[in-house]
Amino acid sequence: MANAFHYSIGKKVIQAVSGAFLIIFLLLHGTINFFSVIDSFTGKFGAADGLFMKGCEFMALPIVDIMVPVLALGFLVHIGYGIYLTWYNNKARGGYKRYEVASKAAADSWSAKNMFVLGIVILGLLFFHLTHFWAKMQLRDFTGGVAEDPYVLLTTTFGRWWVLVIYLIWFVAIWLHLCHGFWSMFQSVGWNNQIWMKRLKVIGVIVATLIILLFVAAAVNAFLQAKMII
Repeated sequence: MANAFHYSIGKKVIQAVSGAFLIIFLLLHGTINFFSVIDSFTGKFGAADGLFMKGCEFMALPIVDIMVPVLALGFLVHIGYGIYLTWYNNKARGGYKRYEVASKAAADSWSAKNMFVLGIVILGLLFFHLTHFWAKMQLRDFTGGVAEDPYVLLTTTFGRWWVLVIYLIWFVAIWLHLCHGFWSMFQSVGWNNQIWMKRLKVIGVIVATLIILLFVAAAVNAFLQAKMII
């Protein structure tokens, strides 16, 4: 029983560490995307010396190419352990209905009770995102091809209203996932006293909102830029 307990705790810690790694990546990615919004106000949207272009060039550096497999592994670990922990907790508590009643964390919020569903939505739309950007930029750089212009990709992708709506739904799902996941990862490593938990929940909402606003601003701005070009 003790071994099983420590085994479960160990998996939660791995889930927390991989989640922290992904939050840092999202903050970096969102910041680079937001550079395109700044470029719009400085008149450099589409320019070779724009901030967004420089950010994309940074993402194309060899050191970043090396980090791509590490990032992919982080995603796989986070998703894999998320699926396992959902199954394990559900089995240990005797099914979904019993889980919803017995688990205080699950009753804490809608996102807490639906982390698995949110993860599936995020994963599904992630593949949609990769075909729009990563496959046409970083993957081509990695394989020796010619990457497409990032500004053109922004406007051609988000210039279609239905694509923008899909991405906005995706951003909302990520926001809900992050709001719960942020404080949950601290709880997994032992920071679960009442005073700090309340603070971490507030900080989690702030961090999640900041990250998602960066992405939303870039997407909406690209839509507006596309309409101005037309």
